[in-house]
Amino acid sequence: MTAAALESSEIARYARHIVLPEIGGAGQQKLKAARVLVIGAGGLGAPVLQYLAAAGVGRIGIVDDDVVSLSNLQRQVIHATSDIGRSKVESAAAAIADLNPHVEVVPHAQRLSSENAEAIFRQYDLVVDGSDNFETRYLAADAAEAARIPLVTGAVGRFDGSVTVLKPYETDADGHPNPSYRDLFPTPPPPGAVPACAEAGVVGALTGVIGTLQAMETIKLIAGIGEPLVGRLLLYDGLAAAFNTIRYRRGKR
Repeated sequence: MTAAALESSEIARYARHIVLPEIGGAGQQKLKAARVLVIGAGGLGAPVLQYLAAAGVGRIGIVDDDVVSLSNLQRQVIHATSDIGRSKVESAAAAIADLNPHVEVVPHAQRLSSENAEAIFRQYDLVVDGSDNFETRYLAADAAEAARIPLVTGAVGRFDGSVTVLKPYETDADGHPNPSYRDLFPTPPPPGAVPACAEAGVVGALTGVIGTLQAMETIKLIAGIGEPLVGRLLLYDGLAAAFNTIRYRRGKR
């Protein structure tokens, strides 16, 4: 990513970022130059899109083939009641334009598949997975690894959620290869073993917690600050108000 000059209105808009020594003007320029793909404009994607747009990420791609329904609005806060029946990528793009006109939105009104993942991913520097099914999570992880771009992936269910960052094409400080998604979850669970949110339910605010953590990890990766959750799975128990972190490593190949 090359530095992108900030307009005077952007300097004012991002003043609370720029005053942070860890981000500053240089970090904000990196955010403006960044190209981030968000998979899903639903419960996790909504806060991810809102906070990345507010943070000044210059180009945001959205992959989603769904339309807004009434039952979405309990957690998918980027959409409004007036958006019911509207394409989610169109609804989210309109909300982002209203929030920050400096952000370019690239809609991909289609379902991510093995046929289109490579072509879509190579247009971006980083991917955030806010999907709600294992098939898409494994596909996104494999495609991001092949494209050699970071993946910030999260999951939610009922009152619990998790976040991790994947960069399996790189090595850690000791020269060991970073783990992949398949090191964390070697195989998908059998069909029906993990009930979908429509069956098990999910607290709307939980998607805000996990999606916001995904946005935070994305900002860290772009700005090159802090310690991203590479090789660490952050777990959140909403009922206990507890965070725990599990470390995982690369397995034998």
